Amino acid sequence: MIRTQIYLTERSRHGLAALSDATGKSQSELIREAVARLIDDSSKSRREALLENAAGIWRKRTDLPDFEALRADWNRI
Repeated sequence: MIRTQIYLTERSRHGLAALSDATGKSQSELIREAVARLIDDSSKSRREALLENAAGIWRKRTDLPDFEALRADWNRI
């Protein structure tokens, strides 16, 4: 692990201390968990934004085959 120093507001410091007492986890552990959760949530948001931007990107293409006709041909028995 890499040692890092941060500045907290009084409110954050007291809240973190109370949470530490209530959970039995160290303040450092709580901070690491919060940072990991923030990174995970941010990654999900970025992924969702990329998927949202990609949705329908082929919508206006005219050089693609008729996929419904292709699928209908594939599904024949």
